[in-house]
Amino acid sequence: MSRRHQNFRNYRQEQRLTQHRLIAAAVFVLVLVIILMARLFYLQVIEHDLYQTKADDNRVMLVTEPPPRGLIYDRNGVILADNRPIHSLTVTPERIDSLPQLKTALSDIIEISDDEWEDFEDRLKEYRRPYQSLTLKPQLTDEEWARVSVDLYRLDGVQVEAQLTRYYPYGEAFAHAIGYVGRITSKDLETVDRQAYQGALFIGKTGIEGYYEKTLFGEAGLSKVEVNARGRIMSELDRQNPTPGKDLHLYLDARLQQYAYDLLGDYTGSVVAIDPTTGGILALVSKPGYDPNLFVRGISVANYSALRQSKKLPLFNRALRGGYPPASTIKPFMALAGLEYGFASWTERYFAKGYYQINPDGRRYRDWKRTGHGWIDLERSIIESVDTYYYQLANKMGITPIHNFLTRFGFGQSNLLDLNGESNGLLPSNEWKKAKYKEPWYPGDSVNVGIGQGFMVATPVQIASATSALASKGHYFYPRMARTIGEQAATFENGLGDEHDIVLKDQRNWGRMIDAMRKVVTDSHGTARRLQGTEYDIAGKTGTGQVFSLQEDQEYDADALEKRLHDHALFIGFAPAKNPKISVFAIFENGGSSSKPADLTKALFDAYLYNDYPERYDYLKGNNNVR
Repeated sequence: MSRRHQNFRNYRQEQRLTQHRLIAAAVFVLVLVIILMARLFYLQVIEHDLYQTKADDNRVMLVTEPPPRGLIYDRNGVILADNRPIHSLTVTPERIDSLPQLKTALSDIIEISDDEWEDFEDRLKEYRRPYQSLTLKPQLTDEEWARVSVDLYRLDGVQVEAQLTRYYPYGEAFAHAIGYVGRITSKDLETVDRQAYQGALFIGKTGIEGYYEKTLFGEAGLSKVEVNARGRIMSELDRQNPTPGKDLHLYLDARLQQYAYDLLGDYTGSVVAIDPTTGGILALVSKPGYDPNLFVRGISVANYSALRQSKKLPLFNRALRGGYPPASTIKPFMALAGLEYGFASWTERYFAKGYYQINPDGRRYRDWKRTGHGWIDLERSIIESVDTYYYQLANKMGITPIHNFLTRFGFGQSNLLDLNGESNGLLPSNEWKKAKYKEPWYPGDSVNVGIGQGFMVATPVQIASATSALASKGHYFYPRMARTIGEQAATFENGLGDEHDIVLKDQRNWGRMIDAMRKVVTDSHGTARRLQGTEYDIAGKTGTGQVFSLQEDQEYDADALEKRLHDHALFIGFAPAKNPKISVFAIFENGGSSSKPADLTKALFDAYLYNDYPERYDYLKGNNNVR
């Protein structure tokens, strides 16, 4: 009986145990609920702003909209760089199933070159926002546009978009001055604000387009859009319109530019015209040029190879980077240097034989006139361009005074205020030669520099700006292209200022030198007497730059030489001589006779001063005829 009683269950004990477990479970659940509520309170209340921002970041995206690019005008209101609407074939990569299938489908509709496909595939690898379309074929013709439009319904991810693209209406004559824009590369993005340029198609590469990129680009617009989980835009929440780039008005005269380019004819060369009263560049010509429109949407390999391989180097900007011996155009500056340092005077006479020798038994440095010029003075040395006078003057001065004086006129340094890429040229010195050749400076080196030969090299812009400073009697303006930016006068921050005065010990030497250069044209023995007969006075100086060195007794025979070995023909001039409004430097590469650039310069003077151009240039006349 007692054993059976021991096998009965203790229900009260089990009930208490169950109650304890329920209480423990309830407490545990309650603690979890409290923790959960605390966490929820923390997230929903305390951290509300943080997570609201994160949620918006996942849902809302900022999309930039590139602004319309500023236009570029000449001094008379002629548009030199315009924006033109075009229709382009674009593709949204996220909406296509297979690129090979897309290639097959499109090849049956329009022709798309291998270069265009390769360019598209390269851009696929670059960073972009989701669902941003990429241009496959720019500038569809009307026929291509119509054919694609018919089949758009079966081409997922393909669309035709209207876009603004840069257009240069006057082509190659202006290419080296205006420059061009090109497709943005990853290297370009390293130098600009990536966010601002997101969606932009091109960026300024060279010339004015490159230098004033930030000004011409403007400020990108911003759109706040709502996107889905895949990044596709669903709706626009807010919008800030882009600010168009500022327009540029240049000192450049479009008719003068085109006229100068045409007057060079079949020769390669350069013409730079400057307003001596402002330093504004009226013409900046480098021939041959190229069509800058080829670069806007991406130049083809074939076209680029043709430009690169051309023996005439159309991509080379001769006006900024061409290094030429200034030849006899340096003589007015050499004469002023001699006067400044007391090595020459207006009254001292010199017997000019047909050669000059440093030592009695030494090398003979020949004059261009083999029989010599007889007794001359400084003025006559300019009028007749007497080489031997400047041989002896340079030898007396030595290179240091020459270097120091010519530096004041901008030789041997980049002076352009608003164009990149100008070469410094070479204004040699004793220190330069020691560093370059480990040799001292010899008297013969100075003799060669005295007539603008030897080691000395200058660019057309340098020679033109130095001529402009001489024309304005020492008021040196750093050459510049931009006249106004938007509605404001252009200002420059180069650390040098916009201008400076070249002060001579005797300021009367400016007037006397200008008068000597005027007689280069008016005197019966002047080397530019062919320019006589104008109603205004021209001051000028001819020059003939040797392409190769002649031996001491070697005669120059142009007929026996290849054209590439002919002398360069140079001319500097300004007009009217007493109140100059335009100064010009012109060079015909391998042109031989300096009559060619002299005639070109006179034609430019006539056209500019009288506003009298051939009728074929009326299309460049403009509506804002401001001088």
